[in-house]
Amino acid sequence: MATATLTIKDETSGGKIINEINISLKQESVSVQEIIEARVEYEVKVYNDKLPEYFQGLVQPTNAEKTLNGYKMRERKKVDPEKQVYIALDAFQKNAYFVLVDDKQVESLEQTIVVKPQTVVSFVKLTPLVGG
Repeated sequence: MATATLTIKDETSGGKIINEINISLKQESVSVQEIIEARVEYEVKVYNDKLPEYFQGLVQPTNAEKTLNGYKMRERKKVDPEKQVYIALDAFQKNAYFVLVDDKQVESLEQTIVVKPQTVVSFVKLTPLVGG
């Protein structure tokens, strides 16, 4: 079974990179859903291994407050990876963020990507406008 390493970047809508990680995938051909799941599971594992004060991840865990440094946890306890994956997939469906693969936007969770050594996946969170 082939494995692939994927570079994942979090970017602002202006293109500024605010975070970058590399994750391992079990195969070279994966769906967008599998990429999101692998990314979220990686972030949860990193957090759960150390239980720092802040969770750095794609989506906000339950019982966390959004801050400039990430999501401040009210209690230092393990985050449920299944719940985080569900929140992340739901957020994608609701356009809370969009995903670019090699600078091309993907439209659905089912879309298949062939990961090459130079493939880069960017996540761009959309900030809701505040009405007045």
